Amino acid sequence: MKTIKSFLLVAVIAVSSVLSASTNPDEATTKKAEAAVVTQEVGKLLQNPTFLVDHDMYANVTITINKNNELVVLSVDSDDKIIEGFIKGRLNYHALPKALKNKERTFIVPVKIEAELF
Repeated sequence: MKTIKSFLLVAVIAVSSVLSASTNPDEATTKKAEAAVVTQEVGKLLQNPTFLVDHDMYANVTITINKNNELVVLSVDSDDKIIEGFIKGRLNYHALPKALKNKERTFIVPVKIEAELF
């Protein structure tokens, strides 16, 4: 009886270690890399605004990627209508330089446009 219990214990430990080892750490790394690509591209596209920035402006931009690998702005959470139009105009339907694996993802990117010092 003691040997059966020992055998069952070993079997349970073996199965649990196999199950815990079967997680996919590459998926988390891929998601972080994709978020970094989107954040960098948004940063590049929003440089040099075409309007005078006399105070710091903040917004949270919700973005998704369409099947053509283009940015699609879903919403801009900001009190300033000027920054909302600027962000939508610069980002909407701009193609990403690198194709993403998971195209059905939504990204929330915080944006800060700093005041210009003269």
